[in-house]
Amino acid sequence: METYTLETPAADLVYDVRGPLPTADGRPPLLMVGQPMDAGGFAALAERFPERTVVTFDPRGLGRSTRKDGRSEYEPETLAEDVHVLIEALGAGPVEMFASSGGAVTALALVAKHPADVTTLVAHEPPLITLTPDGPAAVRARSELRDTYEKQGWGAGMAAFIAMTSWEGEFTDAYFAQPAPDPAMFGLPAEDDGSREDPLLSDRSWAVSSYTPDVGALKAAPTRVVIAVGEESANVQTGRTSAATAGLLGQQVTVFPSHHGGFCDESSGYPGKPDEFAHRLREVLGGAS
Repeated sequence: METYTLETPAADLVYDVRGPLPTADGRPPLLMVGQPMDAGGFAALAERFPERTVVTFDPRGLGRSTRKDGRSEYEPETLAEDVHVLIEALGAGPVEMFASSGGAVTALALVAKHPADVTTLVAHEPPLITLTPDGPAAVRARSELRDTYEKQGWGAGMAAFIAMTSWEGEFTDAYFAQPAPDPAMFGLPAEDDGSREDPLLSDRSWAVSSYTPDVGALKAAPTRVVIAVGEESANVQTGRTSAATAGLLGQQVTVFPSHHGGFCDESSGYPGKPDEFAHRLREVLGGAS
């Protein structure tokens, strides 16, 4: 693996390349994109594609990549431009892309604006919360999560996040009536360390979860767009947002093994089924199993 830094006026983007460029097999590089996850979250999945040239990177302001724009919020269009510049810097033509969570939102924005950049996009569980029938309630749940984080700190905020993302079905009165979860239930610290900069728990990534895809541009793009969902996620929020996104594009979701982080191994703290996940991704991309 080789690591590089791409300097732009607004950010210095650190990315990793596993394998040769140009690629040895003539296939496009396989680019893996997350948000607010950095490249480390894709390590297990990348290792399971030894036959491919795999590129991972840290989005601006995350991991090893630094921001120079003086801003703290994350917007899909801005993140998409970073990916576009990175693809150009690779110099290997259009890529195949696996994008997960907020990274899937970034990827949808990228394909809408730069359709020639990507041949196939597998967008795994984009958290587009306003697309579901209970969108207003989902926005309220997101706001209450942020408020918990602001008032009580990371442990309480993360406990609230786990409760929100594991809730099955629409956000009903029963959801809002339940007591706040105890961080200790999840092995999280109860004490407040004073930090309030977490992109997952603050409002810094709200533009990502509030994004509305440009359906016309996506349908017109030459890119093959696949909306993917974990088999364990069907009834939770990201499963429902995936189904709603697929519906906008006139397709059904493509089911993958495991859950929202199903491509991660034991080192993540929330392991999925990375072997089975990689096999399924290889099938969907059209490679040999």
